Amino acid sequence: MKRLDGKVAIVTGSTSGMGRATAVLFAREGAKVVVTGRNEERAKAVVEQIKNEGNEAMYVIVDTSKVEDAKVLVDKTIEAYGTVDVLFNNAGTLSMSSLQNVSLEEWNTVMNVNVTSALYLTQLVAPIMKAKGKGVIVNTSSVAAFGAHHGFAAYVTSKHAMNGLTKSMAWELGPEVRVNAIAPGAIHTAMVDSIGGPAVLQGMIDGSPMKRVGQPEDIANVALFLATDESSFIDGQIIKVDGGFEI
Repeated sequence: MKRLDGKVAIVTGSTSGMGRATAVLFAREGAKVVVTGRNEERAKAVVEQIKNEGNEAMYVIVDTSKVEDAKVLVDKTIEAYGTVDVLFNNAGTLSMSSLQNVSLEEWNTVMNVNVTSALYLTQLVAPIMKAKGKGVIVNTSSVAAFGAHHGFAAYVTSKHAMNGLTKSMAWELGPEVRVNAIAPGAIHTAMVDSIGGPAVLQGMIDGSPMKRVGQPEDIANVALFLATDESSFIDGQIIKVDGGFEI
């Protein structure tokens, strides 16, 4: 028996990187996966990969930072699969503006994508999960949530907020719904490539005992663990997956 047999999982930000790796892994473990993002070509490619492996998936093109889009995503999931068992709030965006230079528009975008979208979706799926008596929510935080770094004011703030939101969710949604977060460190993703590739992470690599960049699959494996009953007594935790950077 596969570890997510019979489950329905929504994975936001799943057209690339950590989200894509998680969507593919969840499907391999038996889940019916809803792939989301704003790029239809990439979303189709993820669903095609999943189906070519003999597994089940669909995609919904949405901007989850918008209330109306979040509702469309959940409505289409219920229409297709009847329920939601796992929500992985993984959609995210990066900001590299300093405190003095970040605009209010950029600040709001980062907060809406990185934090508020998780709130919207959780408010929609939590009643479904609680009515069933069981459900799992996993959020994407960051090692940036445990310190501060020059030039990332909005991003760092959003990830600190995600940690607080995760703990609040766990308190308010238990005992039926478990909520945890993953805090990635130096992970090689398209977002990293967009700012210069693994070279920009060299300081993090040098500062960790494992001396390497992580891969999206490293995050997917932890997300899978948190989504299954193997982690049934883990709740409200922020799990660092960072090669030891934050020891």
